[in-house]
Amino acid sequence: MSGLLFQAVVSGLLLGGVYGLVASGLTLIFGVLRIINFAHGAVMMLGMYASYWLWVWLGVDPYLSVLLTAPAFFVLGMGIQRVVIEPNRAAAEHNQLLLTLGLALFLENLALVLWQGDFRTLRVPYANASFVIGDALVEVSRLVAAGGAVLIALALFVFLRRTDVGKAIRALAEEREGAMLVGIDVARIRAVAFGIGSACVAVAGALITPFFYIAPDVGESFNIMAFVVVVLGGMGNFIGALVGGLIVGLAESLGAALLPGSLKQLVVFVIFVLVLLFRPEGLFGGARGR
Repeated sequence: MSGLLFQAVVSGLLLGGVYGLVASGLTLIFGVLRIINFAHGAVMMLGMYASYWLWVWLGVDPYLSVLLTAPAFFVLGMGIQRVVIEPNRAAAEHNQLLLTLGLALFLENLALVLWQGDFRTLRVPYANASFVIGDALVEVSRLVAAGGAVLIALALFVFLRRTDVGKAIRALAEEREGAMLVGIDVARIRAVAFGIGSACVAVAGALITPFFYIAPDVGESFNIMAFVVVVLGGMGNFIGALVGGLIVGLAESLGAALLPGSLKQLVVFVIFVLVLLFRPEGLFGGARGR
């Protein structure tokens, strides 16, 4: 039993790192633009397809593909914000929510038209590589994905704390009028924030392609978990997204180990409901952009 729990903890931490990176992009977008981006999972799906086709056509390893997908999806995210989001900034919140939902449906159906609904898998030579720690089996591909996700999230944290653009993003997340008064180009910073969020989720998608299927609707499950993580950590809180990702990953993995397969996510949503009931601002609420 102890070996099963240790395996669940290890698997949960590896999964939680990826959840944390996905949620970091989502919470960054919410913190700056104050919109709930339902298209986040669809952008992740596009990132997975990008890594898949780079491997199939050019033989680019999915981990190396992040060097191409990250800047490409940063530009794509900025384009989406400029063309789709920014013209509707003055619309009611529920209309903005429906706008991102419509964008998600458009991207998923575009993928369905271009690549059909077949499940695709990316078979790399190291897909089955693993080693043992104690009683737990650690898959190398999942370890690299989790480690890469945590490193990128930490790099993003340093970027937000140390660079002028990062400080402008944090200033805009904290106080829009104040940011405008000190001369920050808020429209440009909003586009940059959306671009960074899109790049983060595309990189997360690239990191999991060696061990996860690829399909037009693959982003939906990550979308749901990312929203749970963001609410758990506190809407707009970067550190909360990282810690929340680890908590959700652990809860899901322990649920899979201790409960019947169909109930494996029960623990996650019980925690989610308890947080909403007793701490609706999230575990780290009230510290946006930190």
